[in-house]
Amino acid sequence: MKHSLFFFLLSGLSLCGQKSFAQDDDLLKSLDQPAVKTYTSATFKGTRLMNGHTVETVKRKHLDFLISHRFGRLNSGIDNFYGLDEAYIRLGLDYGVTDRLTVGVGRSSIQKTVDLYAKYRLLRQSTGEHSSPVSITLFASDAIITEPTRENATSTLYYNNGERQNWTFQALIARKFNDKFSLQLMPTFVTLGKADTETEAVTALGIGGRYKISKRVSVNAEYYARFLSSDQKNIAPGGANTYNAFAVGVDIETGGHVFQLHFTNAQGMIEKQFLTQTTGNFFKGDIHYGFNISRTFSFDRKR
Repeated sequence: MKHSLFFFLLSGLSLCGQKSFAQDDDLLKSLDQPAVKTYTSATFKGTRLMNGHTVETVKRKHLDFLISHRFGRLNSGIDNFYGLDEAYIRLGLDYGVTDRLTVGVGRSSIQKTVDLYAKYRLLRQSTGEHSSPVSITLFASDAIITEPTRENATSTLYYNNGERQNWTFQALIARKFNDKFSLQLMPTFVTLGKADTETEAVTALGIGGRYKISKRVSVNAEYYARFLSSDQKNIAPGGANTYNAFAVGVDIETGGHVFQLHFTNAQGMIEKQFLTQTTGNFFKGDIHYGFNISRTFSFDRKR
C-alpha cells in the first residue's frame, strides 16, 4: 500500500513537471515572436470633423459624396427667419485612390469657389511591433475663386489672377484614447493670393475632438486659433474684422450615411473660408446652424 501511494505521488509530480516545462516553453516561444501589429480604426466616423478635415481617408475604390450646408445667423431676427432664409452650400466628391490616398473636388456657392485637394495618411495609430501612438494625415488644397469680376467693380468685387488662388497645407494629428474619446490637432498654413506676384500667409492651430454618447451618436467640438499680425485681422473681403472659427455639434451614423449637425460662427465650408472669412463672434450670438451629409459608394467588386 505504501509503495503504491509512493508511485502514485511520483507519477503525479512527473506529470506536473512536464506540464510546467511545456508552459515555460510556450512562454519562451511567445517572447521570441513579435507582437502582432493592430491598427486603430474609426478614430472619427467621417472625413470631416465639422468645418475641417479629420485624419480619416476614403477607402480604396470608394467614392464619398458630401453635401455641406450653412444657414444665416440665428440672431438675424424673424425677418430673416432666424437665418433660415439665407443659405450657402458646398457639394463635394472624395475618391479613395488607395486606402491611404484620397483626392477630392468641391464647389462652394461662397465666391463660387472650386477647391481641389489631396490627403495622404502618413501614419496610423497602432499597437504591437513598431507601434504608433497617433495617426498623422497630410492635407493640401487649392481653392480657386471663379466668381466673375463685375463691370465698374469696386476693389471688393475685383479679383486679379493672384487673388483667385488660395492654398492650404495641414498636418492632421489624432489619437483615439478609447472607444469613446478621440482628439485631433490641426497645425495649418494658408496662403492668400493678393496680386500676381504677392501672397499673404495665415497660420493657425486647430484642436477638435469627439465623445461617443451611444453606439451611433457622438458630440463634437472644433476650434481654430489663428496667429495673426496686427494688419491681418481685417483680411476678409471688404476689410471686415474676422474671428477664430468655433463649432459644436453631433454626429449621427446610419449605415452608409453620416449626418453631422452643428452650430458655428463660420459660414465658409473650406479652410480658406472659415480661417480667413469668419466675420461673426460665436460668443456674441453670431451663430450659423449647419449640417454635413455624406454617402459612400463602393466601386470595389471584391469588397
